[in-house]
Amino acid sequence: MRFLNWMPAALRMPEPELIDHAGLDSAVYIRIYLVGLKLFVPITLLAFSVLVPVNWTEATLEHQSRDLTFSKIDELSISNIAYGSKRFWTHMTMAYVFTFWACHVLYKEYEIVASMRLHFLASEGRRPDQFTVLVRNVPLDPDESVSEHVEHFFCVNHPDHYLTHQVTYNANKLAKIVKKKKSLQNWLIYNQNKYARNPSRRPTRKIGFLGLWGGSVDSIDFYTSEIDKLAKEEEIERERVISDPKAIMPAAFVSFRTRWAAAVCAQTQQSRNPTLWLTEWAPEPRDVYWHNLAIPFVSLTIRRLIIGVTLFFLIFFYIIPITFVQSLANIEAIEKAVPFLKPLIERKGVKSFIQGYLPGLALKIFLIILPTILMAMSKIEGHIAHSVLERRSAAKYYLFILVSVFFGNVLAGTAFEQLKMFMHQSPDQIPKTIGVSIPMKATFFITYILVDGWSGVAAEVLRLKPLIMYHLKNALLVKTEKDREDAMNPGSLGFASSEPQLQLYFLLGLVYAVVTPILLPFIVVFFGLAYMVYRHQIINVYNQEYESAASFWPDVHGRIVTAMVISQLVLMGLVSTRGAAQSTTVLIPLPILTIWFHLVCKSRFESAFVKFPLQEAMMKDTLERATEPNLNLKVYLQDAYIHPVFKGGNGHHQPKPGFEEETNPLVPTKRHSQLSTPALSKHGSNSISSSSDTNV
Repeated sequence: MRFLNWMPAALRMPEPELIDHAGLDSAVYIRIYLVGLKLFVPITLLAFSVLVPVNWTEATLEHQSRDLTFSKIDELSISNIAYGSKRFWTHMTMAYVFTFWACHVLYKEYEIVASMRLHFLASEGRRPDQFTVLVRNVPLDPDESVSEHVEHFFCVNHPDHYLTHQVTYNANKLAKIVKKKKSLQNWLIYNQNKYARNPSRRPTRKIGFLGLWGGSVDSIDFYTSEIDKLAKEEEIERERVISDPKAIMPAAFVSFRTRWAAAVCAQTQQSRNPTLWLTEWAPEPRDVYWHNLAIPFVSLTIRRLIIGVTLFFLIFFYIIPITFVQSLANIEAIEKAVPFLKPLIERKGVKSFIQGYLPGLALKIFLIILPTILMAMSKIEGHIAHSVLERRSAAKYYLFILVSVFFGNVLAGTAFEQLKMFMHQSPDQIPKTIGVSIPMKATFFITYILVDGWSGVAAEVLRLKPLIMYHLKNALLVKTEKDREDAMNPGSLGFASSEPQLQLYFLLGLVYAVVTPILLPFIVVFFGLAYMVYRHQIINVYNQEYESAASFWPDVHGRIVTAMVISQLVLMGLVSTRGAAQSTTVLIPLPILTIWFHLVCKSRFESAFVKFPLQEAMMKDTLERATEPNLNLKVYLQDAYIHPVFKGGNGHHQPKPGFEEETNPLVPTKRHSQLSTPALSKHGSNSISSSSDTNV
């Protein structure tokens, strides 16, 4: 068992050291698996001690209609309870117990993560985003450029704290040129290395489309010439971006002398008009998604509306393959309705493979490309931070999984399983049949947990997909050592796709805890294995691309609460179809109490994830002034938020950040009136009037 030696090593690292090693985002992500264990281990023990004996000893399904499709597993579910039986009171009591336990676990975990976040923010080292806010929707001024307008506004309204600013540019075309130039430089290095290994023959290539046809030319000369052309084009475009006022976006990164001042600016309204001078905490520089900074702020609402409509239709049309998957999962029911398929299905090994493995595998295949589509949709929405893009993409993926995977499988699966019974019964009996059939979908979801959960964890240990992708890249794409390093990059956890899949297991566990408890051990094993595996991967494999200080936790908490409410509504609907409609009223307070609990947690803890306490900011500033009295913060911040395409070049190619005047707290302005300035400016009017949002 030496190949399992990594397990104790993965658990040995204490959490504070894990945070120092991998960051708070990674440490808190691992806690999601820990929450699963804290939640479902006691629920599983209680469900198997109470609910499983209650369900199994009723033996109702054996006396049901012969047309009803069920398995031995279904005899351990609530479907085995007789119509109108008083045993349903046991399930309703357990629903309350499970809900109270889940609320206890979630409250404690929210408290722990909020404390971890505040401690992390208080103890982490100096970072540019601690002093910087992003200002958007800067109003245009006919007499000043965007940079001058920003500088003037903050010198007037934050005269003792403003330090510097950096306007944002629409440099997307320049970024494409730089990217293409780097690709050609890579090809040039490849051909130079090829020629160095065989000096007797210079490498050649065709000049047609993708180098597939056309006349042959010397590769080294060709790429050298193309790079020179792109260098000139890059220089022209760089100068245009810096000098063209139309390339400057009405947004800027504004930095302050202290964290306290940045916190005040980021968390307050700057203007009488609430739609102008919008401020928010700036993402850390490596978290900025520069491409979207070129999107006009006024178009964001329209973009998000369009994406919302697109997401609705995507979810709707994806139900079609989900329904097909369910047809594979319920072959026996279809054999009864369509007998001519029976000879093909009954071949040796075919039936067991299709029913046992293929449905979960097919569903997994349908979901592979979905995260990429949803991430592209989130980028179109215009979010300006990679962390926000991942959270928004995760929200879309969760909604998709909830509607298409969970409800789609339950409803489509119920229809296929009880197809013949639906055809031969009166319409008023259909709800009763659905009430019996929904718990029976646990069989499919157990298969899905085995294929997606257990097999997914095993594949994560082996990392077969990255290994295959590396060899494909190495054979087809790798040309230089840098290409090989890029191909070997393990990447990050992929929060946008992994967290919503985790939420599906929370949903399944909570829904089926009372309905079909036999599913719970599979959930517990998944969370246990995944906790160890991903802890090991975070420590030894994955890279951290950015740090958001666990800002995603409110979303995690909200989705688990949503799963709790769904499980309670499903149980209410299920019990009402089983002759216990009068006792169903006992369950009505459950979703109400759960939503109230969510609001309590939101008011108690969420502010720690969207605001930064001024007390903490002042403490860090005071400590820094005492320990580093000669710190030149202006030099530290001046290049932090310059677009990456402007970095690494000569100084005259870089846009200059704006600085506060050292000798005059007011900024020289070209405007004809200085309505908000409490004193005279160099080039302003002698008259002073009240402030106006259109001029500041």
